[in-house]
Amino acid sequence: MIGPDGKGVSGNAAINRAMSLLRRVTSRLDREVERRTDFDEATRVTLTPEGQDSPREWVLISYILEPFLLPSWDQVSNAHTNQWESLQMARTFLELGFGVDVISYRNRTFVPKRDYRLFIGARTNFERLAGQLPDTCIKVAHLDTAHWMTNNANAYRRVLGIKERRGVAVDLPRKVVEPNWALEAAHYGTVLGNEFTAASYDYAGKPIFRLPLPSAQTFDWPQGKSFAEARRKFVWFGSDGLVHKGLNLALEAFAQLPELELYVCGPIDEEPRFREAFRRELFELPNIHTVGWVDIAGEEFRRVVSECAFLLYPSSAEGGGGSVITAMQAGLIPVVTREASVDVAPGFGVELAEDSVESIIRTARDLAARPAPELEAMARRAREVAREFYTRERYSREFRQLMERLLELGPQPGGEVVEEARAQRAALAAATRLQRDQELIDQP
Repeated sequence: MIGPDGKGVSGNAAINRAMSLLRRVTSRLDREVERRTDFDEATRVTLTPEGQDSPREWVLISYILEPFLLPSWDQVSNAHTNQWESLQMARTFLELGFGVDVISYRNRTFVPKRDYRLFIGARTNFERLAGQLPDTCIKVAHLDTAHWMTNNANAYRRVLGIKERRGVAVDLPRKVVEPNWALEAAHYGTVLGNEFTAASYDYAGKPIFRLPLPSAQTFDWPQGKSFAEARRKFVWFGSDGLVHKGLNLALEAFAQLPELELYVCGPIDEEPRFREAFRRELFELPNIHTVGWVDIAGEEFRRVVSECAFLLYPSSAEGGGGSVITAMQAGLIPVVTREASVDVAPGFGVELAEDSVESIIRTARDLAARPAPELEAMARRAREVAREFYTRERYSREFRQLMERLLELGPQPGGEVVEEARAQRAALAAATRLQRDQELIDQP
């Protein structure tokens, strides 16, 4: 057996690592890694449940392979939820008695050799793999972004706006999604975001089910936080793709809001053209504080959260809005576009009327003028929603129930299943919103 470092690994060591990684889903877990050169191109991890060296049925997962090959398997990175999601997919199918093959979604050489009962994979490389599997295999496209046409059109609209307003061309690092026809090659789709994301795939006429995005981190309530002070302070928190995620709109708005403050938490130095275009806003205005990239498990993030009341995240397109969910877990009130792909309601957040500088200015002034007790109640509700609906436990439960349903339906869903999926998405959205709206109405 070959380990992730290319050296020999004893069977017991491999089993111990796998048991730690999969949190003792079985009392014994056999693990095999087939390696050629670079693991992204030609590595397959094979997992079998207890007592089934040769399972009768198999599942193929094409998603995030890296966590299966970590030198230390006692924890999963919180850098992105997709690493844990990939592991949980495998764990679910092991619990259901399937053997599981896992490959990287970037693997362009893998050729399926088993008669898989189900195949689930991310958009990249999905069409190639699906075309090599029989019609009897249930194919599920895990859609982790809005449709590539929607995503790319919205992103380019943003950079065109900067070119027209400021006379400068900035880039879109890693936020232009490659053309793909994953859903066309699938029987079903899954999304992690709201109806904006799901609707971008409606044209295909396929059943698209929603899964709750699992939070990468949870936080204690910030004791002693003064909302009388925090109501003047907003934070923009995101990863690369600064224009795509609306930092330019936030900066342009707060340049006109000297009475309010904006904290910027993101990888500014990784996008030098953007940094230069917005140098004045980022480094010269006294009400805008550029923090840079922050570790959500670190003290700097907690300090910023304790000082601010709101997350401002006017994204142009998301597959699930992980930054928003993390901020809600930390007790920030989300101020977002619909395209941020997280459902919010007046009881715990604000959906911007439009993705414009003017809309942000109006909304920020309105929120800063609200009474501190009202804002604290909204922040607590935001955290409650995140802790109830956007958790690893809920994702695990919903994913298992959905996979059991798809295994029952088989590879030829009828038109009624499209409606079933639409109703399932609507129910999840309503569950996060309606109860909190009523709580706000019931307030004395």
